Order: sequence, then C-alpha cells, then structure tokens
Amino acid sequence: MALVWMLIVGLVIGAFARLLFPGRHPAAISMSLLLGVAGSCVAGYIGRGMGFYDVPGQGPGIVASLIGALLLLYVYRAVRAQ
Repeated sequence: MALVWMLIVGLVIGAFARLLFPGRHPAAISMSLLLGVAGSCVAGYIGRGMGFYDVPGQGPGIVASLIGALLLLYVYRAVRAQ
C-alpha cells in the first residue's frame, strides 16, 4: 500500500513541478510520475546527507520533494537540449 501512495504523491509532485517550471513539456504523464518519485528520492538522499532526516524511515516532505523534482526537470531539459 505504501508503494501505491508513493506513486500517487509522486504523480502530484511531478505535475506541480511541470506547472511551476516554465516552457513546453512534450513528455507524457508517465514522465511526471517518474519525475515526482525520483524527485522525492533525490530530496531524501540530499536531506539525509545534510543531516535533516535523523529519524530512521523519515522521508522528505512535499516541499523538499517538489524542489527535488524541479531540480531533476531542470537537469532533464538541459541534457535533452544538447
């Protein structure tokens, strides 16, 4: 059940990231799902590395996941443009 919630939250975060990031988005909705889930993972890794998440099992929040998704969207567009 946790996987289903992670995918739902990832889809919402990915959609918000696409709305906040300016420009055209030719990728499909499945890319938004992957972007949101990966953004949450990136935010979790960075947060753990910086010591923000000390409690085992504590993950990043919505804002951190959104920042991670925006970061990944920026990198994706920069690589795809070349």
